[in-house]
Amino acid sequence: MTYPVYLVDDDKAVREALSLLLSTVGINVTSFADPQAFLARVDDLAPGCLILDIRMPAISGLKIQEKLAERGVGLPTVVISGHGDIDACRRAFRNGAVDFLSKPIDEQDLIDAIQKGSEVLDQQLLSAAEKSESRALLALLTMREREVLNSVAEGFTTRQIAEGLGLSPRTIESHRAAIGGKLGTTSQAELTRIWLDGRDTP
Repeated sequence: MTYPVYLVDDDKAVREALSLLLSTVGINVTSFADPQAFLARVDDLAPGCLILDIRMPAISGLKIQEKLAERGVGLPTVVISGHGDIDACRRAFRNGAVDFLSKPIDEQDLIDAIQKGSEVLDQQLLSAAEKSESRALLALLTMREREVLNSVAEGFTTRQIAEGLGLSPRTIESHRAAIGGKLGTTSQAELTRIWLDGRDTP
């Protein structure tokens, strides 16, 4: 596990114990006693996993999850609690938590939860890389080729695209060949994926 871990808990003993535990398995931990201090720095933090106490006096862990979602911050989150609060557990998962652990924290359960979060991060970074690649590929297309690709992605046939754009089917086929050459595929499924990925805003 190469991602850092960010630990937000107002209990000093918990912060120290979990930081020590994770350091013994080679995980770099940055801890925050104050949730507001974490929120002030989160935009500058490298991708990592978040361990979040659900009950803190200044701002709850659930509220932090909501604030992160509002800001588009997708840190996989392991929520911890000293209380067997089922409703809070449900809300945490609805807010995107990858796991919910009760104190005292079992060592292996915590490591497993962080591993789960790391796998989520892997997928997030892979998806971001694919979207970036798709945007770069789509930038190679002319405006007309983009129009044709849009219609291909929406499932229209060559004849339907030709009629819609007022062009001949042969011209559309030429455009499709050019698109396939630039994007490196003629598969309709793959062309559609690239179109969908690439039209998303960064």
